[in-house]
Amino acid sequence: MDFDDRLAPYAAHSAQGRGRQFAEAPAGSRSEFQRDRDRIIHSTAFRRLEYKTQVFLNHEGDLFRTRLTHSIEVAQIGRTLARSLQLNEDLVEAIALAHDLGHTPFGHVGQDVLNDCMRQHGGFEHNLQSLRVVDSLEEHYGAFDGLNLMFETREGILKHCSAANARGLGELGKRFLERSQPSLEAQLTNLADEIAYNNHDIDDGLRSGLITMAQMEEVDLFARHRRAVELAYPGLPGRRALYETSRRMITVMTADVVATSAERIAEAAPRSIDDVRASAPLIRFSDAMRVDTSALKRFLHANLYRHYQVNRMRVKASRIVGDLFDAFMKDPVLLPPDYQDNSGELTKQARKISDYIAGMTDRYAIREHRRIFSIDEL
Repeated sequence: MDFDDRLAPYAAHSAQGRGRQFAEAPAGSRSEFQRDRDRIIHSTAFRRLEYKTQVFLNHEGDLFRTRLTHSIEVAQIGRTLARSLQLNEDLVEAIALAHDLGHTPFGHVGQDVLNDCMRQHGGFEHNLQSLRVVDSLEEHYGAFDGLNLMFETREGILKHCSAANARGLGELGKRFLERSQPSLEAQLTNLADEIAYNNHDIDDGLRSGLITMAQMEEVDLFARHRRAVELAYPGLPGRRALYETSRRMITVMTADVVATSAERIAEAAPRSIDDVRASAPLIRFSDAMRVDTSALKRFLHANLYRHYQVNRMRVKASRIVGDLFDAFMKDPVLLPPDYQDNSGELTKQARKISDYIAGMTDRYAIREHRRIFSIDEL
């Protein structure tokens, strides 16, 4: 069955992929990347994303984005971009749904604290942890640990990686050492991720009241589309006006990526995915759109991500993660048996502890902290 007959020659063709770490029979009615997507959706780590924070902690409201809803939005935007550029939608979807599997509870603050805790034991990188989840931590199959995903899916999950860690990843880590590129599908998913979080963080920030519409109208990209909505629908109520504005922003961002990337692909004229890997990055915003999105990110960083109310929760979250790590390192017997290392090697025990903490949801981490440190929790 030809799953790739509509794809460009430089796209990732599942039948020509670099395969899996452990050989398996063909997927039958599914392409290999569809099989990867299905395995990711059925994984334990994917279900946990429902209760992992994006910007606002899980218990702060039912309508804020979580890592799960974010991943779904990235997949939706990514598939649209992939279809327009004749790239492999199934691979983009698999990468999008898996890219945050290794994220800690409490968003980036959890990652930063865990990296500090692990500094003497190899550090902690959430992209590398996502790969670790799909390569070894998921336990669904009798023949192998992990999900045994295709090389191209694993490559896309590993968006960033330090040189030190890349050296231990064999073929998968070579591009970070040689400065070559991943597939166009992986490059595209990175931009779909950016489009998704830029837009939904505006929505969540306004919904929370931490930023105002008046503040947002200081950002040129937002203000232009907000004015267009007002002209088209005078007096439209605030929430609907925001949705209209966000929808238009996503539309112009995706259109910009498609137009700019198509032009760059035409100039580079890759004939295969190997040509893509040897070229400069080909999926990108135009220079003008990059200026606009950079200004938007600077605004969100200054006014939302560093808002004092968000900072208060960041301090609490960092204390929770740090306390848990210290307690488990001091007394590993507090850990579930599967996370207790009996080799006597401190670094192995530390890595198991980081696996345990990284796998926690926000609310589980809060409850675990109470169970260990509160005299009222027995």
